[in-house]
Order: sequence, then C-alpha cells, then structure tokens
Amino acid sequence: MEQHSAALRAMNDAVLAIAAEATIEPMLQRLAHAARGLVDAQYAAIGVPDGEGGFAQFITSGMSDELIAAMGPLPRQHGLLGAMLTSPVPYLTSDVRRDPRFRGWWPSAHPQMRSFLGVPIVAASGIVGAIYLTDKVGAEEFDEADQQLIEMLSVHAALAIEKANLYERSRELSIVEERNRLARELHDSVTQKLFGLTLTAEAAATMIDRDTTEAKAQLQRLQELTREAMEELRSLIFELRPPEAESDGLATALRKHVDVLRSVHGDAVALSLEGDAEPRSGAAEVLRIAQEALQNAVRHAHARHVDVRLDAIDGHLRVAVADDGVGFDPDEPGLRSRRLGLTSMEERARALGGTLSIDSRPGAGTTVVLEVPR
Repeated sequence: MEQHSAALRAMNDAVLAIAAEATIEPMLQRLAHAARGLVDAQYAAIGVPDGEGGFAQFITSGMSDELIAAMGPLPRQHGLLGAMLTSPVPYLTSDVRRDPRFRGWWPSAHPQMRSFLGVPIVAASGIVGAIYLTDKVGAEEFDEADQQLIEMLSVHAALAIEKANLYERSRELSIVEERNRLARELHDSVTQKLFGLTLTAEAAATMIDRDTTEAKAQLQRLQELTREAMEELRSLIFELRPPEAESDGLATALRKHVDVLRSVHGDAVALSLEGDAEPRSGAAEVLRIAQEALQNAVRHAHARHVDVRLDAIDGHLRVAVADDGVGFDPDEPGLRSRRLGLTSMEERARALGGTLSIDSRPGAGTTVVLEVPR
C-alpha cells in the first residue's frame, strides 16, 4: 500500500512538472526523468517521430553528456525503437537481445542493455511518440505494475505533446502576424516619410534660385525628415533582430531594447529591475509582450514618459509598462480588430499561463501589466 501511494505521488509530481512546460524539449526531458524514476530503470528515452523514418526529438535520461556525445546523431526508427511507433500495444521483455526485432547495439559506444519496457504514446491523432525503458534496477525485469504506471504516464504525455505542438503552431502564426505588422509599419511610417523627403527636396530645388531663405527652411525640414526616417528604420530593424531573451536573460534583453528606444526617443523610457526576475521558461514571449507595450506607448500614445518595471512577486513574474500618453478606451467595440497588437499580447499571456491587464482611458495614459507564474 505504501509503495502504491509513493508511486501515485511520484506520478502526480511528474504530471504537474510536465504541465509546467510549454515547449516540447524541456517537457520531454522532464517526462524521461519521471518515467525512469517511476519504475527504477537505469535508462529511459522518449522518441518523437519526424515522419521521415527518423526522430524529431529523442531525449534520454540516465546517460552522461559524454556518453550521449559518443553515441553521435539521433537514432533512426529501427528494431524495437520503430516497433513501438507502429502499434499501440506496450511491450516488455527480460532480455531485449532475444527479440527477433533486435538489431544489435549501434553505435559501438551504446551501453549494453537487457530488460526492456516500451510504451507507445497514443494521442487522438495517432501514435505521437514512445517511452523506452531499460535495465530494471534491483530486478531481472520490469513487471505489469511498472507497465501500468508508464501507460498512465503515456496518457498525460500524449496530451502534453499535443499541447506543445499546438503551442509551436501558435508561435509560428505569431511570427507571421509579426512580419505582417512590421510590413505595415514600414509602409505606414517609413514609406510616408520617404515620400515627404522627395516632395521637400523638390520644393527646395525650385526655391534655391527664387527665395534663399525659404530654400534653407525646406532643406532644414529635409534634414529633420531624414533623421526621423533613419530613427524609424533603426527601430524596425532592431525589432526584426531583437536580443535573445533565452540566451541573454530577460532582464538583459529588456535593458538592451530600452537602450535602443532611448537612442531613438531620448530619455523618455525608464527601466526598473527588482530582485531575481528571470522566468524559468517563456522569456522570449514575455519580452515580446513588453516590446509590444513599449511600442504602443512611444509610437501610438505619443507618451512623454514611459516607466518599465520588471520584478518577481509571490512566485509570479510581473512586467508593468506605464505611460502618460493619450490613452484609449480598452472596452471600445471593434478596438481589437484595429489594434492587433493588443490581441497578440493577450494571446501570448494566455499561452504562458499568465494574465494581462490594461488600464487606460482617453487623456489619462495607459498601464499594461503582465503576470506569469515563474
């Protein structure tokens, strides 16, 4: 009874850990560790097929980094690795080498294994992966109780993989939307400024011989338009190649973005960082939400001052962007259809498991607050 309760607690912990991950590789790694611990296996692996006879992901547990490096590239779907992806029926044996589908150990660095338990991960769309476990610790083979535990875990794994795939597709759609938005920005702002440059240059050319004073004024205006166009381009290029939040860290990436905005808009933007405000995952999405809020403040709200605050409160990461701009009515009908950036921020916040609040009214500025679990 005590052993059964311990297994259920371990299963509960594993499911909660898996649910906390939005992207597939960290989720698979947690799943592999959980599966190995549940049945006391020396080695565990999770394979997700790529549809072309190989694996899109093949995540292991129990192997050192040196051993993984020595084994080389991802395996192909051969032997029992492939067999677990063609049938929804689990398979266990005391000695994998006696199975007719066994193809030998390859590459040469591959550890020798005996007992084996394989459980397909079956989703509504079909078999989306498999859990492989070898070398039961303290026993000659895995038993039916082990198989039942891994089958239970595979059900949650199927849901998690499907969720991760949906998340990846959502990110791809967000990238397309972002490119469309940047294209609109280029057309609406930079193109119009360049058109103004052309007209101003033509006006200055016609006035040089007739009115030197007016020609100088037009040339001065030409310089101003050129500088504004350069600033717009610099800002847009930065958005196309933003800092890497996952590698630099959220705080560093946000600071870099604010520095660029200051170079374009002066000292209007102030940044405050409090405590250890680094998320465990989703840093890139948090950064994109902050960038969208900042863009709305400096470009559309015509704010003179923007305050950005990043901190951690009660296990949550909090990002607040407050401006003294023109403001708007967040409940205005049809607003979301005209300002897709608001919808994008809200969708990203939901994908992170967080909340986004927008406090604004005409003439009174805007405050955007994102809170996500750390």
